[in-house]
Order: sequence, then C-alpha cells, then structure tokens
Amino acid sequence: MQKFLVILLLLGLTVSLSASKYAGDFLQIGLGVKAIGMGYAYTGVADDGSAIYFNPAGIGQIRDIQFELSHAFLFKNLATYDSFTGIIPLPNNVSIAANWTRLTVPDIPFFSENYLLGTTVDQRSAFIDLHLPGQTSEYFDDTDDIYQFTFAKNIHHDLNLGWYFFKVPVDLYFAANVKYIKRDIRTHTGTGTGFDLGVLTRTNLAILLDIDRLGDISFGTTFKDLGGTTVTWDTESKHEDEILQTRRAGVALFQPIPQWNTNVVLASDINFEYSEVWNYGLDIEYKKLVSLRAGMTNKDFTSGLSLNLFRFTMDYAFVTNSLGFTNRVGLRFRY
Repeated sequence: MQKFLVILLLLGLTVSLSASKYAGDFLQIGLGVKAIGMGYAYTGVADDGSAIYFNPAGIGQIRDIQFELSHAFLFKNLATYDSFTGIIPLPNNVSIAANWTRLTVPDIPFFSENYLLGTTVDQRSAFIDLHLPGQTSEYFDDTDDIYQFTFAKNIHHDLNLGWYFFKVPVDLYFAANVKYIKRDIRTHTGTGTGFDLGVLTRTNLAILLDIDRLGDISFGTTFKDLGGTTVTWDTESKHEDEILQTRRAGVALFQPIPQWNTNVVLASDINFEYSEVWNYGLDIEYKKLVSLRAGMTNKDFTSGLSLNLFRFTMDYAFVTNSLGFTNRVGLRFRY
C-alpha cells in the first residue's frame, strides 16, 4: 500500500480538476546534493549545478568548467532520482549550462482486465472465472525525463551612493532557462516545454556598512514555468496536464571567519507552490576542504557534508520524510 501511495504522489496522474494543480509534483523534488543538505534554501546561494533548478541566474556566478552528477534514493528506495549537469563559461561574463534529470519508479505492478471486456456486472458476479485473480499481469517502469538549457549573464556595477569616494560593488546575474519534459508511463508518453527566469544580486556588506569583518549578501528570485507548462499525452483524447507557474525567493549571507579558516553561509528561502513554504539552511566550510550542512524544509530536517579533493567534490545529503528518509550522493568536477 505504501508503494502505491508513493507512486500516486510521484506521478500526479489524477483525472479530477485538481490534476493540473499537482501535475508538476515530480518537478518539485529538487536537484543537487549541496542544496538539499541546506534545506532547499538555495535561491540566494545558487553557486553550483543545482542552480539550474533553484535559480538559473546563479549559473552566471560559475566561471570555470564544471560537471556534476547526483543520485538520490527516494522513499525507502521506491524511486530513484538521477541528474547530470554541465556548465561552460563564455566570454563577456556569460555562462551556459545543460542538464538531464530522470525520476524512475521501477517495478510497478499492472493488473490486466482485458478478459473482462464485453462482460456484464451480472456475469462477473456469477462466474468465478471472471473474478479478479489478484495476480500481477506484468511489471513496468515509470520514467520522467527533464532536459534543460540555461543562458546566464553577469553585469558588474560600482554603485555610487553619493558619499565621497564611496562606491558599492554590485553584481547582477540574470538567466533564462528552457526545459523539455518527457513522461513515460507504460504505453503512453506525455511531452511539454517550459520556461524559467531567474535573477540574483550580490554585494559586499563590509563596504556597504563600513565594517571590515562582514562578508557578502545576496538576494535571488526565480519564476518557474512562466505562464504554465502544458504536458500533452499521446492518448486518444490528447489529455493535457497543466503545470502551474511557481516562484521562489531567497536571501543568503556569506560570512568569512579568517582566524578559523572558515566560511559560513546562512540562507533562507520562501517557496510559493501550493502554499508558502519557508526553508532554512546553514553551510560551514573549513579550509576549503570539508563542509558541514544543516537545514529545515516544511518541518523536515536535512543535513549534509562535502569533501574537496583536488578538483573533485564529493557530496552527501540526508532528508527526513514521513514517507521514508532520503539519501543523496553527488560528485562535482571543476576544470
């Protein structure tokens, strides 16, 4: 029964009027490992490949070639969630990124009732051969694929606030993201195309407040599935699921502690999906070698860690959930 409930939650394939409301649930799982360890509070941080989900404008912060792999075990291994992201910086402070993400629900039982076609209720009640045997006819996998491409741009400006020799450096990042959605469930396929926009701005508090020990602060916002995204199925009725537009907003504080060789990030997000959800995250990095994380999202606790070795970063995240705890692992490479 638990497996059927999880499958229903992930697929969102209801036929009532609420189908459109929950049709995009599989898009809300979230990319990456670092971001998840920080309680999904990543809209104002967005400094790795998972920015393509949380805030595509963050891709503009990345000025080296990066590749990122991640794998998640969802709901006691009832489903898996895999992604690959590549980021390439270009001239003129432009960065582009591509991502492929797949959600898989394996071994879903299918009970065929084709042998009942043409029979009546009375016949099915009277003849034992027409009773449902409760035996599985076959098993199939459900897969949801998302292909994304992001174009991000950075604009730097020294903002003159009017004081003598007093200018505040401001970095503005903005991005557009296009995604192609392909959903396969047994013999049917649904496809659709959606668009996201992201904005991120970052400045230095030490200069702004004239306190040398302070670090940076950033603000970000994301508009996902602008105007709604329609997934059209290849059924006879050409059924359509509408993924509603959602938005995220977040703030992050980046505070170095030089005497301890430590960098601390505090972040908070508000996610407007079906209701307002607040997310909170903490990241503590020591000597740019190891990072520890913790967060809270919708009353679920998250934690994580990273280990940097040469150009590689290994990530792990853990999320509590009433349907089953989630473990995520990831590998990042910088060139």
